[in-house]
Amino acid sequence: MTDIDPTTLPYRPCAGIALFNDDGLVWIGRRVDGPDEAEGPGAWWQMPQGGIDDGEDPVEAARRELTEETNVRSVSLLGQSDWLTYDLPQDLVGKSWKGKYRGQRQKWVAFRFEGEESEIDVDDPGPGHKPEFSAWRWERLERLPELIVPFKREIYKQVAATFAAFAAR
Repeated sequence: MTDIDPTTLPYRPCAGIALFNDDGLVWIGRRVDGPDEAEGPGAWWQMPQGGIDDGEDPVEAARRELTEETNVRSVSLLGQSDWLTYDLPQDLVGKSWKGKYRGQRQKWVAFRFEGEESEIDVDDPGPGHKPEFSAWRWERLERLPELIVPFKREIYKQVAATFAAFAAR
């Protein structure tokens, strides 16, 4: 347990990506995190996501993060969410992201995957980037909240509701 008051810390700006295939399924990856990572120990699945750099447009950050984590470049923009936030559990405050943040403020971006599945490479995702996922698959959007680490489930429910029309094909 940490003594840090999370309300004194800012939220980390983050772009999340919902990548839909032609069947209306969404891409998810199994995280490779250790126990000191933001998600904590466990075999969690999630959609790609990552920090937004200072002055970076959220959609461009989403494109960059998608490439860095999956090697995917062949996408078309479908839509975006409002800003959503979540707080880390108290036991991860002070450990995750070098103790700089209380949680994340996320802009979720939906893309349609336009490439061949051979483009997806979680083992060697992009130049200079270590793998963040050990496996991947296509999944029904409404199932995602049950596969994500518990403290992110509300966000995933909101993302699923926001992007439901893109899954209905």
